[in-house]
Amino acid sequence: MTARILLVRHGQSTWNADGRWQGTEDPPLSTLGVRQAHLAAESLGAFDLVGASHLERASVTATIIANELGIGPVVTDPDLAERFAGAFQGLTRPEIEERFPGYLADGRRPDDYESNESVAERAVGALARIAAEVGDEGTAFVVSHGGVIHTREELVGATREGRLPNLGGRWFEVGPGVLRGGEPVLLVDADSMTVPGQI
Repeated sequence: MTARILLVRHGQSTWNADGRWQGTEDPPLSTLGVRQAHLAAESLGAFDLVGASHLERASVTATIIANELGIGPVVTDPDLAERFAGAFQGLTRPEIEERFPGYLADGRRPDDYESNESVAERAVGALARIAAEVGDEGTAFVVSHGGVIHTREELVGATREGRLPNLGGRWFEVGPGVLRGGEPVLLVDADSMTVPGQI
């Protein structure tokens, strides 16, 4: 008994546009992010449920898409939020390099940075709750964050080249004791602002 969940990253936020690490901070969508959400809806079919992180950039993306699809209300869950990025939050890469020399190049993180294990544990619970709500063979569209999706992909052995773009994500099958990765998805081509195809 499994549900299919399309887990995608939110539209561009104002801090994405500025190149700032967001973590659990709550900047809004940029004007481009709002456009991306409207465009993404054009590529989507029917779903039984639309869910999201409670952070504004995810919940607003989900609400725009849910309204376009005629599905709602959006179910929000704080366990789908982005990881807490500790002392990196609010900083650009040059600012991080200035305050934490060599950390980014070495893949190091500050001591208060939330671990992959913590993100994975809470996100597993959130997706299990969504899967239970839509039931066997149900489908859900869920808007979350890059860190959450990355930990899901690691759990199922899925690989991805480069950073996850806004409105990019992956299908997952979720059920009691089941987490399987499916096809990667890109709902909006950010360079051309076009919809790649119907999902």
